[in-house]
Amino acid sequence: MPRLARLDAPGVFHHVMIRGIERRDIFWNEADREDFLGRLSTLLPETGTACLGWALLSNHAHLLFRTGNAPLSKLMRRLLTGYVLGFNRRHQRNGQLFQNRFKSIVCQENMYLKELVRYVHLNPIRAGLVSDLEELNTYPYCGHSALSGNRERPWQNVDYVLGWFGDEVDAAGKAYQLYMKEGLPQGRREDLAGGGLIRSLGGWSEVKRLRSEGRSHTMSDQRILGDSDFVESILSGAGEKVERRYELKALGYDLNRIAEKAARLYGMELHEVFSKGRQDRKVKARSLVCYWAVRELGMSMSDLARKFGMSISGVGYAVNRGERISHEYSGQLMD
Repeated sequence: MPRLARLDAPGVFHHVMIRGIERRDIFWNEADREDFLGRLSTLLPETGTACLGWALLSNHAHLLFRTGNAPLSKLMRRLLTGYVLGFNRRHQRNGQLFQNRFKSIVCQENMYLKELVRYVHLNPIRAGLVSDLEELNTYPYCGHSALSGNRERPWQNVDYVLGWFGDEVDAAGKAYQLYMKEGLPQGRREDLAGGGLIRSLGGWSEVKRLRSEGRSHTMSDQRILGDSDFVESILSGAGEKVERRYELKALGYDLNRIAEKAARLYGMELHEVFSKGRQDRKVKARSLVCYWAVRELGMSMSDLARKFGMSISGVGYAVNRGERISHEYSGQLMD
């Protein structure tokens, strides 16, 4: 059977899995794990990729990424090739380490982000690497320790993920810990790790080709994880909105232009959007700008934090608030 094409576009939320060939270990010691994380910490900012969760096991690893301007395939090729070269050099070996190419599942972020973060971060407990949540809180080779506030991982989008659990840092942290605890009895989730409604159909040209051939993949393809609306949005061609980042930039959309739109929506001057203040309309306008800038244009939260004079965590909360406002407003950036 031919390999299925991989969906690779800006703004896509991926659950990435890598496995050792013949289920052999890909991490032999702490030096291997640190080397892998070191490469990840360099490549994520270089490619504009957001890391929302991760876990390194013995013979495989899970990574939750939202792609930036660079394709996921470019990030993974550089990450895995560099790691294998270093691994072989350290252990005086030759040959293949990973099982074929990496596996990536395109996921509907608003429906599955929390579940996937929990599923991925509970892997060390399921694998017997740690005994319980208390030990997982400080386990260095899983993103849970950063979300618990026990490890500094500047390349992991901690604030954005915690923003899904609450607007205040302390309350969000407690809600996240409770959510993790509630997931302990679940065990392996085939619907998250191996099943799902539809998995990625590959590039948009592949989607169009399959449709032109009259081949319906609804509820049968295994490369996208989402509800029926999300699935249909890809099959109907509306999935091309993921490529809008390129289109928006080509049309001249930048931070000022989206701020101008937010200002018009709330009857404000442009400079008011960027000025400090807690007035309701100003907070809403800034939140909408943060949401559009991060999710539509692919801007980094650190850049927005400098522009608005906010903390990165503040921007993360603003993005989530802006998403809710956008849904209430029922409008699009290019409307």
